[in-house]
Amino acid sequence: MASATLTPYLRDQRHDLGGGSADGIRPSSLTTTVPREYVHRNALSEVFLTNWRRGGADTWVVSAQWPRAHTFYGPLHGMHDPILLIETVRQAGILLSHVAHRVPLDHPIIWQRVRYDLAPQALRAAQHPAEVELHITDRDMVHRGKRLVSALQEFRIRCDGAELASATLDYSCHSPAVYRRLRGEYGDLALANSRTLPVPEAVSPPLVAREHDRDVVLSPTDRPDRWQLRVDTSHPVLFDHPVDHAPGMLMVEAARQAAQAATPGVTLPVSMECSFSRYAELDAPSWVQARTTGRGDDDRRQVEVTVEQHGQPVVSAQVSCVPSPP
Repeated sequence: MASATLTPYLRDQRHDLGGGSADGIRPSSLTTTVPREYVHRNALSEVFLTNWRRGGADTWVVSAQWPRAHTFYGPLHGMHDPILLIETVRQAGILLSHVAHRVPLDHPIIWQRVRYDLAPQALRAAQHPAEVELHITDRDMVHRGKRLVSALQEFRIRCDGAELASATLDYSCHSPAVYRRLRGEYGDLALANSRTLPVPEAVSPPLVAREHDRDVVLSPTDRPDRWQLRVDTSHPVLFDHPVDHAPGMLMVEAARQAAQAATPGVTLPVSMECSFSRYAELDAPSWVQARTTGRGDDDRRQVEVTVEQHGQPVVSAQVSCVPSPP
């Protein structure tokens, strides 16, 4: 069973997606964010998408804006946070599932795999918010009747007019009834959150290129290459709304921080691929392990990160890091 990483907080509500078309609903003279419900976010400050339009028969163009500063995905050493790229891809995939493929807003979107490869020079932050454009191609769209059940989407991403990255998102969609059958008692949101473990201590923030304990998602163990996952459900970004399991973006951040801890100096993850195998529950510890697997001619270091719970794989990630530019 694939890991559900994007469970909507609107499970018991029904929404009308009418009032606009899949080709976009905003006049070109106005700029605002898309409705927060379309990207499964509670806080408007966490919505980065601004518009969408059809590009071709199976292609879409989604616009986004990255802020000059952010409480969690903020620039470091003059470079935008690469994980902001995954969050933007996440939002774009969810948006198109609703506005283009008519998936109801209360249907969970479940990640199987997410990947990106980026050009570091295009991440340089300027003295203005970054304008990001995602060109998205639908691949391997599977329907059951008229309902989308799984999708593979390929992304070509530009930032302030420069080629930034390619990315892939592989996900499935389930009705609330199917999700409840998959999750059993763990699908009870209140019960799952009542069982949440106490948050363990954080590793030193500089070890994972963070400034504050609250943003550290790793807790030390007796091994330098193994950590307990810190699941802090009060974190305003990683837990923007209540969920019944550890969310996918927490796992992505754990992979990034583990790769950083496994490599010397401050590094930039220029590529990452995360595959999700099962849910990480809130009532048991998850364990994160990093292993350096190689080093390229450009000083690129390859790190393999795994997350396990109850001795079973939850997430596997391959991260390529380069030293942060001066």
